[in-house]
Amino acid sequence: MIESDLPEVSPETLAALSSITTATVSMQLLKRGIRRCWLKGPASLHPPGHPANRRLVGEAFTIRFLPLREDLGTPESYNQEGSLRDAVEALPPGHIVVVDARESTDCATLGDIMVARIQARGGLGVVCDGPLRDVSAVKALSFPVYCTGASAPPSIAGLVFAGWQEPIGCGGVAIMPGDIMLADEDGVVVVPRGLAAEVAAAGVEQERFERYVQKRIEQGAPVKGLYPPDDETLRAYEAWRETQQD
Repeated sequence: MIESDLPEVSPETLAALSSITTATVSMQLLKRGIRRCWLKGPASLHPPGHPANRRLVGEAFTIRFLPLREDLGTPESYNQEGSLRDAVEALPPGHIVVVDARESTDCATLGDIMVARIQARGGLGVVCDGPLRDVSAVKALSFPVYCTGASAPPSIAGLVFAGWQEPIGCGGVAIMPGDIMLADEDGVVVVPRGLAAEVAAAGVEQERFERYVQKRIEQGAPVKGLYPPDDETLRAYEAWRETQQD
């Protein structure tokens, strides 16, 4: 599917997704039959409370690696046509770079220079199912990065760059170019682009209901019959909702 054929995702949908959590999104996707949406491994490189450890929402710009084959993974490959450097230069502003590192722990696909260039290109962040290198310098960029940690060797020590804007697997999850990525302290999930609008709307409503549940819990109500709700709870919720401004 070429980019012009992708279903539109409105700024309002992206804003709604940015207001809800990955936990909420995973539940909404589960209700729609999608269980494999949470990426195993990637977590924020920055500690809680750091400005770069913030909720991240945007379209996926995919990058793919293959297992190492020594005649392909060479220092000379860095300057060949169609290299990782060309992929980064093709990055449109406002996208999240999602790297299929094959969950490798033997090497790092990106370092501080490449991350700095992604930042300069207007990327929103990086998600990778492997480690990064030069992590002290990467952290100094104050740029959102979700990965599996640190590794000193470069990518050609264990992987071969294979292409960009192709279907990939990252953290055990299938990701298509243009899918919507959402990251927070619970990790990273992918929202199929065609489901983004309905997941966003249903997620906002789910979290509104959960705010009501929290208030009832604080007032001493038991969870049973409240979450999930029985008919009495649903009637009470609808009455409460009528009093709310949001």
